[in-house]
Amino acid sequence: MTLIQTDSRPADADPAHRTAVEVMDAAGPQVCDDMSVEVALAVMAAARTARLVVCDQDGQCTGLVTHAELAAVRDSSDCTDRVRLRDILGDRGSFASPVTTMVEAEHATRTRRLGVLPVVDEQGSALGILALSR
Repeated sequence: MTLIQTDSRPADADPAHRTAVEVMDAAGPQVCDDMSVEVALAVMAAARTARLVVCDQDGQCTGLVTHAELAAVRDSSDCTDRVRLRDILGDRGSFASPVTTMVEAEHATRTRRLGVLPVVDEQGSALGILALSR
């Protein structure tokens, strides 16, 4: 897990210096990484969301999955009912801390080609999501 964290700074009038906790969206539905792809798609449909925060057995955020990613896995020839979210997450260990500035978050999303960045606390629990433009 790569936690993007900097020294705490007072929020500036400049929006680029606002911190993640000031601009994040709610984390939304959180599911365990042992959930199957089919069940995760059903949870997404019921929650009317396009992404899920994935957590391990200890409640620590391990990443995000999107509807498009899950649909692609489900539609692949390798997909069985044994495929779990932890199997498809890969190396998505980029997270923001509550004090990460928007400049830092945007840099991280550009260099790692991410569309969203989970915001986690010091224990790794999801606090919210930063949905940033590329």
